[in-house]
Amino acid sequence: MTSRPYHHGDLKAALLAAGIDILEAQGLDGLSLRAIAGRCGVSHSAPKNHFGSLRGLLTAIATEGFRRHAQAMCEGLGETATRQQRLAAAMQGYADFAQANPALFQLMFSKQHCDFADPALLQAANASYAILADISTGLDWAKAGLPDSQTRTQMMLWSLVHGYASLRNAGLFDRLPEHPIGYILPASTYREES
Repeated sequence: MTSRPYHHGDLKAALLAAGIDILEAQGLDGLSLRAIAGRCGVSHSAPKNHFGSLRGLLTAIATEGFRRHAQAMCEGLGETATRQQRLAAAMQGYADFAQANPALFQLMFSKQHCDFADPALLQAANASYAILADISTGLDWAKAGLPDSQTRTQMMLWSLVHGYASLRNAGLFDRLPEHPIGYILPASTYREES
């Protein structure tokens, strides 16, 4: 008896893509190893062979989410982008990514569903955070002169944009007029460099 020809050039990537599609279409409740296998037309054991468990798959999906998130925060920037342009792109990209990928965005920050000790997830999450850390340098706000001010500034910026994205995704800004991210963090927030 001959086996059916293998029809995926990269089964792991195909399983991951199927998982992201199912997650965004049906949420976490619709996502299972069996559903992903069915979407890819492979045996039910195939996802387990690549990811070990549903938690392993969710961790891999979150890892890919952080990679895409980092790309979204740098979209449209050239090598000569100013700090203000990088700030605007990162903040807008963060919020737009969250809105375009609500289930993925929620999963990316879920300790319940992801293994945050996973090296690949840590690397991708840290690369995404590094963009915020970079643009936080030089922001002018009340805590800027305190000890550990750079860490405080990074945390403030992350809290600001993540909170904004989460509230927007929850529909809590629906009654407000236009609410671009620039409204909450105008370009003039950088100190003048000496």
